[in-house]
Amino acid sequence: MTHVVDDAVETGPLSAQAEAAALEGDLDTASLLADRAILDGDRHGAEVAAAVLAQRGMLADSVALYRWAESVDGGRSGFAVAALLGVGDLAQATEQLSAFDDAVRTPTSLSTVESLVAHALSESVTGSAVAALSQLVQASAVLEPHAGKVLLPDTPAALACLIALHLGQLDMAESAVGDDSMRHALLRAWISLQRGDLAAADVPGHCARPRDELFAAAIAIGVARRRSDLAGLLDAWPRARDAVIAHPVDLFVLQPLGEIAVAAARLHEDEWLAPRLAEADGLLERLGRPALWSVPLHWFALQAAVAAESPSAAARHAAALSTMARTSRYAAALAGCARAWLRVLAGDVQVEPVVAAARELRAVGLGWDGARLAGQAAIRTADRAAMTTLLTCARALHGAPHSAEDSPAPQLSAREIEVAELLVGGMTYKQIGERLFISAKTVEHHVARIRQRLGSNSRRELLVRLRALVAGS
Repeated sequence: MTHVVDDAVETGPLSAQAEAAALEGDLDTASLLADRAILDGDRHGAEVAAAVLAQRGMLADSVALYRWAESVDGGRSGFAVAALLGVGDLAQATEQLSAFDDAVRTPTSLSTVESLVAHALSESVTGSAVAALSQLVQASAVLEPHAGKVLLPDTPAALACLIALHLGQLDMAESAVGDDSMRHALLRAWISLQRGDLAAADVPGHCARPRDELFAAAIAIGVARRRSDLAGLLDAWPRARDAVIAHPVDLFVLQPLGEIAVAAARLHEDEWLAPRLAEADGLLERLGRPALWSVPLHWFALQAAVAAESPSAAARHAAALSTMARTSRYAAALAGCARAWLRVLAGDVQVEPVVAAARELRAVGLGWDGARLAGQAAIRTADRAAMTTLLTCARALHGAPHSAEDSPAPQLSAREIEVAELLVGGMTYKQIGERLFISAKTVEHHVARIRQRLGSNSRRELLVRLRALVAGS
């Protein structure tokens, strides 16, 4: 059950003071006051403490507090359903939802929100993702008059955004989160990251809430990964690692966890993510592996396998995506791209399937991922015509300019363009030499000439300039 706070009231019951502090963003004070209220037997104090713990990402502890609140007067909480699903306890969540539906409640707009959220999240696991999204959008609309005056474990808008993201509906996800709260701002930045709009994927230096910090750290490291900025990736890694350690795994953070896992594979820091990924897998297993929540994590795991050059691991996640391909266009696009990646990793670069898969990724909002697939396929083929077609596709999906004025051709020779494209693709001088049938020393000479032509003073600056020119992945 939720309570509206009168902004004019500065004193009153400890639970009301705790709620007011939480609404102001002071979770520490809210926790202290709520604990005192609980000692006085105040049910609402437990509800406030449960919401605060949920905002901190501690859903299991949140469930315990909702349970205690229910013991005070026998009432049932719909938000406990969300917390139970978040930690993967489907049986208890189902039982809780049934008891909540049977309980007598005062028919307020806030009780309607509580019911819609509980049913939506249950539906997202056991039924229709579209129905779940619809219910959360309705809950957000009902809650709108109470914006900023009611404490919830999470906003219906944020939950609607997460489900839309898991459906690959980036525009819908963005429209769901309209206010300027930290939670919503980070979700908008996450959407920008998925689109490849790195300039808009801005994050604060540090977030007080572990849940917010996990998203912020994942965005920061995701931006560095998409820029192929190894130095930036190394700089962002400690923050991401610490955020993963600080936040327990739950259903609502699988995407940022997956993004950090890809970076960990790239940096050979897999051991930090392995326990968390095992927890995530166990959570999804307990929920019956719902496609909505499982598909994105398998996609990120596939990317981690690609980064680690592990075809066997990639094959496992590609197979999982294939079994879920019929659940949505998003799942089908990821499954098709996964099949293309497996062929590319095996050295079997087929232009038409790669281009089709890359374009389908762009159609579901993942243009950067499509460009990366095409770009990596280009640098793994010895067929010059195929390489040209795939690089053209990568540039188009990446949004690179095509005019004569912006093209690298007027500045670099044909051979230098080839070297630049392969260098941006991540190849070493030796690998580039083997691909172009020249010595590594000759490659080094070409790179020195390119650096001179572009006026770059360092390797990092050179790579930044080259990415802008060839839109490499």
